[in-house]
Amino acid sequence: MEASPVKPLLEGIRVLDLSNVLAGPFCGYQLALLGADVIKVESPDGGDLARQLGADAALNRDGMGASFLAQNADKRSIVVDLKSAEGRQTFLRLVESADVVLENFRPGVMKRLGLDHEALRAVKPGLIYCAISGFGQDGPLARAPAYDQIIQGRSGVMSITGSADSAPLRVGYPVCDTFGGLTAAFAICAALVRRMQSGEGAFLDVSMLDASLASMGWIVSNLLVAGQQPVPMGNDNFTASPSGTFRTGGGLLNIAANKQDQFETLCDLLGAPGLKTDVRFAGREDRKRHREALREALEERLAADDAAVWEAKLNAAGVPAGQVLGVDDALAQPQVADRGLVARVPFGQGERAELQLTASPFLVDGQRRQPRRRPPRLGEHGDEILRELSAAPPIP
Repeated sequence: MEASPVKPLLEGIRVLDLSNVLAGPFCGYQLALLGADVIKVESPDGGDLARQLGADAALNRDGMGASFLAQNADKRSIVVDLKSAEGRQTFLRLVESADVVLENFRPGVMKRLGLDHEALRAVKPGLIYCAISGFGQDGPLARAPAYDQIIQGRSGVMSITGSADSAPLRVGYPVCDTFGGLTAAFAICAALVRRMQSGEGAFLDVSMLDASLASMGWIVSNLLVAGQQPVPMGNDNFTASPSGTFRTGGGLLNIAANKQDQFETLCDLLGAPGLKTDVRFAGREDRKRHREALREALEERLAADDAAVWEAKLNAAGVPAGQVLGVDDALAQPQVADRGLVARVPFGQGERAELQLTASPFLVDGQRRQPRRRPPRLGEHGDEILRELSAAPPIP
């Protein structure tokens, strides 16, 4: 018997998403997947820049770039010129119907338009206003331009990514934009809970720099508390050894033998019981000091089989291990397919009858929230949204 659909967690919540490119749209997408009515308020000069970004040139020309498609499903789009008097009036009408306003302009832009938090709160006292920016709304860098690459550098993320020879390196995807978007979604949901209890709105100031530094908890704590300067360690885990990436007879394998019993089991499985009593490897700190010698000893034995075989053997014995996969293989693995992370939504553009997109990253009561409709064309739902505003009763 098929389970009844779970009521969306944010059903009845309306979000006005004025944001562009990634951090804000990613936040808006998470809220849309939770059931919020997310209205993408776009400028008349092409809308979200991400519409022109992605690996498919034809989609970019059509304003439906792959980068845009990644985080804008389940949203509706309306074009509003916030620089015009008429556009501002339309936006204020939208605010009257909204619970949340989300933007990622540079600090000061919305104030110059006369649409900052103070102005909008006068229209909707219980409004939750979330501003995402690179550095926050105040401080010496507040008005500095910021993209993910800039924040990766200024947060220290790049300084600890890579090896001693290759660092600093950029993380291979826009990790700081993503942290900023997740932090904003978390803050908005918390503010909605408070408003439900007290009726009080909120002004949420989300800094990508703050979010990125906060995500580096162990690294930051080791520095602030223990005075340990972080260093790039490539694919090794600074907390333990053997814990990192190892060569096998076929492919790379991550092993995380972080506990003493896991290390001893690993040695036995590899037919190297002598490593357990070797003075260089006997204790946790010993192994960390001699991690390269230990790596050589382990890889010599791991060469006897390929990564997939070792993964199965080690996990069966209680030693955490996993193959190092490319993104294509990661998406294709049975674990991901079984849990339904990748959703299919109708698209109907060119020869593409459907799109494959990532769904909600968590399950609610055993069910995953899937996107129901494709990302919108620029201004696609403008008439529909304006009809709704005309039909809505005035706010008392």
